[in-house]
Amino acid sequence: MTLRLYDSATTRTEPFVPLVDGRVGIYHCGLTVQGPPHLGHIRKEVVFDVLRRWLTQQGYEVTLVANVTDIEDKILAKGAEEGRPWWSVAYANERALHAAYDVLGCLPPTYEPRATGHVPEILELVATLIDRGHAYAAPDGSGDVYFDVRSWADYGELSNQKVDDMRDAEDADPRGKRDPRDFALWKGHKEGEPETASWPSPWGRGRPGWHIECSAMATKYLGTEFDIHGGGIDLRFPHHENELAQARAAGMPFARSWMHNQLVRIGGEKMSKSVGNSLLVSEVVRRFRPIDVRYYLVAAHYRSVIDYTEESLAEAATTYQRIEGFVRRATEATGAATDLVELGGGVTPGFAAAMDDDLAVPTALAQIQELVREGNKQLAAGESERFALVSTLASVRRMLDVLGLDPYAAQWAETSEGSGAERKALGTLIDALLEQRTAARAEKDFATADRVRDQLKAAGVEVEDTPAGPRWSVGGDDVNKGRET
Repeated sequence: MTLRLYDSATTRTEPFVPLVDGRVGIYHCGLTVQGPPHLGHIRKEVVFDVLRRWLTQQGYEVTLVANVTDIEDKILAKGAEEGRPWWSVAYANERALHAAYDVLGCLPPTYEPRATGHVPEILELVATLIDRGHAYAAPDGSGDVYFDVRSWADYGELSNQKVDDMRDAEDADPRGKRDPRDFALWKGHKEGEPETASWPSPWGRGRPGWHIECSAMATKYLGTEFDIHGGGIDLRFPHHENELAQARAAGMPFARSWMHNQLVRIGGEKMSKSVGNSLLVSEVVRRFRPIDVRYYLVAAHYRSVIDYTEESLAEAATTYQRIEGFVRRATEATGAATDLVELGGGVTPGFAAAMDDDLAVPTALAQIQELVREGNKQLAAGESERFALVSTLASVRRMLDVLGLDPYAAQWAETSEGSGAERKALGTLIDALLEQRTAARAEKDFATADRVRDQLKAAGVEVEDTPAGPRWSVGGDDVNKGRET
């Protein structure tokens, strides 16, 4: 069966045919780092990690690019609010994002470009759009440059909307716009903003608009045409619509298909920073094992909404632990290799068919659970079924590996020992929280500072304030040795 994926642009599930035989290029929008990642953010990372693993399993060479938006209005506002440089806010939260990747077993992107590192490419793309008659500088001399949505007849093709039905773009001052729906490509430097948050341009000092950066970075690393562009469904409009319009208006074919995952909700609302209902990855992995959290995010189909509750996550953890328990018992009973390459094995036809059907992970997991039931019977039969049990074990582990859930994989083996990758990732997450606490103390927001410290203490992390800065330990084990303070 050929892999078939749901294309958000055509709203159909269609055969996946790569641009170049044997190779796949994927771009998905990373985090705007005004804050650390919550489960809603990291679900997207897990979804595209599974896609990448399945394509690799099928023999494709995959290039996966995920950007970091490290310059944006919200980052500047957060820096002003906390009394520290905007780039300090961005860097701390970028580190927290990397820690979340690691702690939930996501392979790092092939490339992870930052917006601030690609200003020349962005300026070149803006100039091209002006030259082609699809963008204009604001006549008021503000330095703003806008995309002219009515100049591009196909504007709205991704979200299937007509221009007159769209809401106004709210990403820049509307005074210099020809149409309120025109969106910012370049934002002129404004009085009161940090000088460091601006770069010289033909239209005056300023910084990139949100949408233009992704078009510039995607095409730099994947070429003017590539296979898949993705992200959360909330990015489909306006962000991805604008990316598509400006890229094609500049003469680039851009993404051949679009893939969007659904949201994680809590209390019926989208999980987001703005409504104050976010569950940070760093908090959730204190209460649940990271591998159980990954299973929870993987188990639902990527195009279905997850309604988060502690109870549902606990139920998912119990389900995964039954699978994990079989793997460990079978490995011990047979003396089978823990190295997956040495163990061998392959996925079942049913699992492959499910994954090829728009990544139908719930059906794929049902295949694993069915095989685990058979394996438990083989375990009960003892030595007479040893050969069959090794074969079953190998298949189960191979399928779990596609989902990033093999309990003997390096990242999980290390976390089970409380060291290695988990300890490094946990340290980065704790450091990010301590930076927030330090910023709160500097602002004399002692209630917030105390709350962060109490949360860490409840998780078994002791914090000591020293002249060189805060130090933390778990169970009396000082993890700051050899670390900068």
